[in-house]
Amino acid sequence: MAIAAANGFSADVRPFRRSDRQQLTALVNAHVAAVVPGVSLSVTAVMSHLERDPAEYVVDPWVDERVTLVAEQRQRIVAAAHLLRYASDERVGESYRDTGEIRWLLCWPPMPRWPDSSEAGDLLATACLGQLDRWKVRRRYADGTLPVPAVYGVPEQWPHVRDIYERAGFRHEGRSEVVLVALVADLPRRPPPLPGLMVRRTLGVNGTRIWALIEDEVVGFVEVGTNLGEANRAAGVSAWADIGNLQVGEPYRRVGIGTWLMGEAADWLRLAGVERLLDYADAEDHEAVAFLRSNGFYELTRTIRGLVIP
Repeated sequence: MAIAAANGFSADVRPFRRSDRQQLTALVNAHVAAVVPGVSLSVTAVMSHLERDPAEYVVDPWVDERVTLVAEQRQRIVAAAHLLRYASDERVGESYRDTGEIRWLLCWPPMPRWPDSSEAGDLLATACLGQLDRWKVRRRYADGTLPVPAVYGVPEQWPHVRDIYERAGFRHEGRSEVVLVALVADLPRRPPPLPGLMVRRTLGVNGTRIWALIEDEVVGFVEVGTNLGEANRAAGVSAWADIGNLQVGEPYRRVGIGTWLMGEAADWLRLAGVERLLDYADAEDHEAVAFLRSNGFYELTRTIRGLVIP
């Protein structure tokens, strides 16, 4: 799709070509850098991501088709989008069945030498909707998930992307989430808050699980992941980990076990050379956010999920 206007704006929206890979990687990494410091993807990692997403071991096998489109202006890739069509058979979860998604749409923001990049982004979004229409999907979603830690939904650092989605007709019907980060060295290290409290370490569902036990009774646990799925292909990500789960039994809450478990996790992460720890909370869960802040976490980004065309 090519378009030219009287004001001099012109752009070409077309399928991604292998020769675009360097410019696409630069566009991806610029958006990553605005959210997460010190992390970047190689060209090989970006190309692999266009073919499959092994970190999404549940949802990715449901994908029937993948299409990557770019908007080119004056020999420069100024916007790109990756689209997925989910299958319609019974193996696919109901919320994904026969749906289409703009997995991510990225665009250089306007700048003095490139003031019309947002118009190219709008043209790309129109082309994406045309592709979803040709797939005849029953519902259309949009997101901004990239294969690095903490970059999902549409982060607040991408207002230009959110504007493109809104002009295309997408509306936010899902959750808003807070992504928080702490320096592992700053996590509090406290003595056991109850007599007889000890730890045990096993493999958990979302990483290494550190149990809090009194004799044989489980009073809580924390899980920390140091291998962040597809993100292990990204430079700089070895210094990052995230909390996959943190639970304390009801009778043992508000006595300091959660904070103590954080300290035990910090000891383990330091052995792995991890410097930064991520956690995630619903923006409306003020208690969870307050707990994390009290333990040295601060806000990295806020992001919205669940963009749909009604």
